[in-house]
Amino acid sequence: MTLSRFMRDYIYIPLGGNRKGGFRTYNNLMATFVLGGLWHGAAWTFVFWGFLHGLALMVQVFWSKLGIKLWTWLAWLITFNFVNITWVFFRAKEWDDAVKVLGSMFSLDNIILPSMLENRLSFLTDFGIYFGGFVENIQGDYYTPVWIFFGFILVLFFRNSIQLLNHFKTSFGFLVYTVIILLIALGGLNEFSEFLYFNF
Repeated sequence: MTLSRFMRDYIYIPLGGNRKGGFRTYNNLMATFVLGGLWHGAAWTFVFWGFLHGLALMVQVFWSKLGIKLWTWLAWLITFNFVNITWVFFRAKEWDDAVKVLGSMFSLDNIILPSMLENRLSFLTDFGIYFGGFVENIQGDYYTPVWIFFGFILVLFFRNSIQLLNHFKTSFGFLVYTVIILLIALGGLNEFSEFLYFNF
């Protein structure tokens, strides 16, 4: 049982789901996600995070009824940026903190580009963009861009967990892999790991 399934089975469906017309469907989606946000913590930032996700699903349902298909790259761009923006509210301790972070995200005065680009793009300094140790600025090292690039390759060109499950077939290789992962997991049982939702 995941939180998403719990909200679907015990909030969204009992409220009527999508069986009682479009208006009720939108209300049910919004109620489900606002309650989901409130479940994470009794703070307006969590409630607003849930509200934004409910609003996004309402837009998605409405958009699908229009029958207009977005370009894949544009859909990815919208989704990626939406998730990044909404998670600011989820992680912020106070409303003012979220506003401050969002202000920095959309400001040009804190962008630092690699020093090697300064000769070609020096005109950007007129817009408040600086050149220097951009990797150190995000507390990384010179391997950080490599890992980011590697992550994009994994996301774009490899199957995700749901796709792997849909194409799963038992084999000796999977058996060996599962046993190895099981042994690693059992070896880590004696390590202390605080339950995720103790943070909320």
